[in-house]
Amino acid sequence: MKGYWIALYKKIESMDNLKNYAAKATKIIQSYGGKALVRGGKYQVLEGENFNRTVIWEFPSYEKAVECHNSKEYKEAWSLAQDTTERNLQIVEGI
Repeated sequence: MKGYWIALYKKIESMDNLKNYAAKATKIIQSYGGKALVRGGKYQVLEGENFNRTVIWEFPSYEKAVECHNSKEYKEAWSLAQDTTERNLQIVEGI
């Protein structure tokens, strides 16, 4: 079954840091078979908390999604934004 990263961004203090992270992370995520399904865009909050940005990546498997997140390369990329960005990130197995 496919795996999905679902990232809900609560706070972004530096768009430059986020852009640098995204530029580096995109290549890494794609090397694990990740495909971007949602990266920002128009949205409406219908229920619950508002998040500034939503990002969803699809992976060939749940295991690949976890492997990517735990990789040294991805952790280095995330370090570019983690001090100025607050998000919820989940890895979910598809059906």
